[in-house]
Amino acid sequence: MQTIYDFSATSITGETVEFSAYRGRVILIVNVASRCHYTTQYEGLESLYQKYREAGLVIFGFPCGQFLNQEPGSSAEIQEFCTLKYNVSFPMFEKIDVNGPKMHPLYAYLKSQAAGWFGVRRIGWNFTKFLIDRKGSVICRYSTMTTPSQLENDIKRLI
Repeated sequence: MQTIYDFSATSITGETVEFSAYRGRVILIVNVASRCHYTTQYEGLESLYQKYREAGLVIFGFPCGQFLNQEPGSSAEIQEFCTLKYNVSFPMFEKIDVNGPKMHPLYAYLKSQAAGWFGVRRIGWNFTKFLIDRKGSVICRYSTMTTPSQLENDIKRLI
């Protein structure tokens, strides 16, 4: 049976990250963008990460420019923005597609495990979130409008 640990991705600084290195951790995966109405969620994501990382939480940010090109920057520009504006310290990855023919395999897997509203598999917008348990299984998918603070109880149950 496939789990999150079967995947890898390229970090925002160009290194391959094997998700198996995070075995036993609770993982929150989010497609992010720097010019979106929901960009302020970076603040809440970083707050969750700081509060629960010692207890086993890790957050993976995946920049995506598929929604009105709200993430137009290069990896270096995205990293600079996230660091300077929101002091992001959780792992960030290279910009990817979350839908369509060039979709990253991780997102094909995530969407196969947890549909959105009304059973829709497609990612509808930036800041869609997937919560993964310590065994590497997708537990829940959250909409763009779900704020990071609204995830706290679910995260606490898993850690």
